[in-house]
Order: sequence, then structure tokens, then C-alpha cells
Amino acid sequence: MDNDLLPKRPFMQKYHVKGIGYSVLFLFLLWGSSIMTGVEWGEFFTNLDQFFDLLGRMAHPAWEYTNIVIQPIAETIQMALIGTTIGTLIAIPFSILAARNLIKNSVVRGIIRFILNLVRTIPDLLLAALFVAIVGIGATAGVWTLAVFSFGMISKLFYETIETIDEEPLEALRAAGANNTQVVVFAVIPQVLNSFVSYFLYTFEINVRASTVLGYLGAGGIGVYLQRSLSSFRYDQTAVIVLAILLVVIVIDAVSNNLRERLQ
Repeated sequence: MDNDLLPKRPFMQKYHVKGIGYSVLFLFLLWGSSIMTGVEWGEFFTNLDQFFDLLGRMAHPAWEYTNIVIQPIAETIQMALIGTTIGTLIAIPFSILAARNLIKNSVVRGIIRFILNLVRTIPDLLLAALFVAIVGIGATAGVWTLAVFSFGMISKLFYETIETIDEEPLEALRAAGANNTQVVVFAVIPQVLNSFVSYFLYTFEINVRASTVLGYLGAGGIGVYLQRSLSSFRYDQTAVIVLAILLVVIVIDAVSNNLRERLQ
């Protein structure tokens, strides 16, 4: 091998010094953040016996509780699927209006992006509380919460994907006299379809997990039963619920990965 192709020692030394400097800076920021936030690292190890005590109580699941959690687990999956689908359908036109290479009007694009930023700013637990107050306790509140959450996240992923597409097909259609709708249908969608489906599946996975937490506020799903078991200190029932959620997450992850591989 030609020695001229190898990196020179001064460069490697400079890179090494920078790496050490960044590492020291990171550790300093970590230490400073711990001091400012009042984090007590020792408390974790001091109370570690309580953690193992909780695991010991969950080590003997109440398997007879399995039949009870099947229906709320199915409801959780349905909530995530419906909410993700609604959010995705609403996100598609917004993502098109927010894309820099499709919408040249900076005012329109700025307004759309401001709306998207505003939606992503609202925490999902706050959304759940709002929809529970509007539609009442149940799965409906959970569906609308997940729909708004999905809309905010997917729209950003979508318009960033649109902005990375090849511009030549768009320019060719515009030169041929195609309108904006035709450009989107025949030049944009074919290039981003696989990415859109992948983002949809990814958001669906997240929503299955998020819907578990939303149940604490009465937004339906398995989270309601998880909150009840913890409140009544029935950790044997909690173990069954956790295992059921784990099984669902594993199955969804396997299916999603398989679909992504086929799309690629």
C-alpha cells in the first residue's frame, strides 16, 4: 500500500486531541447538569433493594388474569391503528404544503410549519387529558390523542423526505405543462411511497406503546388495567399485563421489519 495514502500522524494526533476535548466537555456538561437539577446518583443504589423486591412480587404472574387482558390489549392495538391512520391521512397534505421544493411561497410554508411545530409541542398526556374532557373516558379519547400525535410526527418526517427527492422528474413534468397535482401524483409519490409506509409502521409501533401510558388518564386500552393493578398493589396482575404488552410489541416489530424489508 502506498504510504502517501495513509493519514499523517499530525492529523491523527489532532483528531485524538479533539476527541478527548469533546469527551471532557461532555462529562463536564453531564456533571454540571446533575448538580443544577439536583440529581442524587446514590439514591438509586441505596434503594436498589426495593427494585428487586418489586421484581420478586412480579416473578409469580397471575396467569388466570390473561383472559381479562386480551380484550384491552386488542383495544390498544385498534386504537393505535385507527389513530395512526387518521393522523397519516391528515399529515399527507400538510407535508406537501410544508415542503420547500413543492411550495415556493415562503409565507404559506411558514404558516404550515408553525402549525406543525405547535402540534408537536403539545405533550401526548396533555392531549389525552383534553380529549378525555371533550369526549369522555374511553377509547375515543385515546384514538384522537394518537391521531394528533401521529399527525405532528409523521408530517415532519414526510415533508423532510419530500425535500430530499430527485428534482428532475418534477422539472420534466412542469416543462410538459403538468399542474401541481399531477406533479405530486406522478413525480413525488412514487419516490417517497416506500419511506411513507416505513414511517407509518414506525409511528404505529410508537403508538402501541404510547396508548399504554394514555390509559392512566382514562383514554382506554390496556393502560387502564395497568393503572388499576398498580394502584391495588396487584403486581402479579401487573406482570401479566407487562408480558402481554411485550408480546404485542415483539410481534408488531417483527411484522414491521418484514414489511420494511419487502419494501426495500
